[in-house]
Amino acid sequence: MNVTTLIPDGTGLVDWPTLSTERKSVVTVGGFDGMHRGHRAVVERTVARAKATRSYSVVIMFDPRPGLVHGYAADHDGEELPGDIPDAEALTSVYQRLRIMRQLGVDQVLVVHYDLAFAAKSFRFFLGQLVGKLGMRTLVLGSDAVMGAHRSGDVNAIEALAQATGVFELDVVDDLGPGYVRVPQDITRQTPTAPGEPVPPELSMSKAEFRAWSKQHQTRKIRAWSSTHVRYLLSQGCIVAANEVLGQRHAVEGVVVHGEQRGRAIGFPTANLDQRIEGYTPVDGVYAGWLVDMGEYDEHGLDAMVNHLTQFPAQSGVSVGVASGRSPDDDIRMASGSPWRWPAAISIGTKPTFSRQTGLRERVIEPYAITDDWLELYGHKVRVEFSRFLSPQITFDGVEPLKRALRRWSDETTALTRQER
Repeated sequence: MNVTTLIPDGTGLVDWPTLSTERKSVVTVGGFDGMHRGHRAVVERTVARAKATRSYSVVIMFDPRPGLVHGYAADHDGEELPGDIPDAEALTSVYQRLRIMRQLGVDQVLVVHYDLAFAAKSFRFFLGQLVGKLGMRTLVLGSDAVMGAHRSGDVNAIEALAQATGVFELDVVDDLGPGYVRVPQDITRQTPTAPGEPVPPELSMSKAEFRAWSKQHQTRKIRAWSSTHVRYLLSQGCIVAANEVLGQRHAVEGVVVHGEQRGRAIGFPTANLDQRIEGYTPVDGVYAGWLVDMGEYDEHGLDAMVNHLTQFPAQSGVSVGVASGRSPDDDIRMASGSPWRWPAAISIGTKPTFSRQTGLRERVIEPYAITDDWLELYGHKVRVEFSRFLSPQITFDGVEPLKRALRRWSDETTALTRQER
């Protein structure tokens, strides 16, 4: 898979590469944050159509997320998003998305630096560029996809354009999954108050209760298979439901750094993750899941290169051959039964038992790998996968009650992850 970063000029124009003078392209377009089941259905169709016609499969991926760009503009009098604004709402980093696309067999990924000038172009102009420059003959989209200025390019408008011009065809994929759900207009993190995996509101309430809840929170209707729905579920601790939409366990990735070493002192050494996390951090609590050692982190390696090119791009048209980089090694490390993979009890929060003494309330992610081996992970990049919510954060009256709880959570994690092997 080849990855190329493209940066629009000041007027929003993109210098699209010429992929081939003979071979045509099957193209799909979007942000693909989370790479959930709906995204996968669209990308898989793109790859299948390309193979059937001996064309290139091409994914045009926007970064930063369009929602972040337009949200910032709405709150700052139409200003462009600064390059140093972190995206705390992104479900996955660019590299995490690229990894999945490589696994799905995509030939070319064009990462377009999304800005307001680019967004102001009409969908007709945009699609004309793809036909003329990329040789697009088939466009694959989800059923409610929209593009172009004022979001005017929905599938009906695009289908009309395809039929009128005859230069490309539109293939619409049913990516809605089980239909629609309702989520609050303003999503706020809410830690479950009881131990055990919480149930999403629409499944735990009567119809009357759900109507009252919807009115109280001014809910909006969204696709069940959507990044917004996943983000909402993770913000409520509903890991099982979120993973069902994603089609895999939700994960974050980061570099292990030195912490206070309190876990080591009480017999439960944890891997403290640096504050720069790739992926959406679920609500505070204790989780069962997995810890994967992705290897010693190289700030000049492929991860850094891809992130630099796409998130803080310096020049356009730079290509990275991901297939020959670290990605295959990532797959081996992440695989079931890998020697770099361990069940883990995962804590997210502010260490309430010790914060009264230290005064520190920094939010941290601390996975405890359940293994008899001594792990030296400092300076390594790790992947933390979430399987189930176990408990809200609890303030214990001393170390011994905390150790008993840690043993219980470790036992629960061992039992749960044994079923996932």
